[in-house]
Amino acid sequence: VCNAILLPHVQRYNAQVCPERLRDVAKAMGVDVEGMSAEHGAAAAIDAIVALAKDVGIPAGIKELGAKLEDIPTLADNALKDACGFTNPKQATHEEISAIFEAAM
Repeated sequence: VCNAILLPHVQRYNAQVCPERLRDVAKAMGVDVEGMSAEHGAAAAIDAIVALAKDVGIPAGIKELGAKLEDIPTLADNALKDACGFTNPKQATHEEISAIFEAAM
């Protein structure tokens, strides 16, 4: 559930370096991306991800799971230690990860 909540926020971050890949995600999700720029396609993918999460009942934010603003430094610390971060298209700093968690509250 937490991954589903964080996904659109992480993809907004990743869209800075790989909008084409996200446009492909939009197409795979049934969005007509014909004639869309990579950036618009990436935004459409994120919109589709948000809509899907809402349709299947994913909470709107991590605060609904009990997360608090004061938890963000620890969440960011742990995210930096997670091996999945090494395969992310754009390596994030502690501050950037903290901002993602803040946006996902």
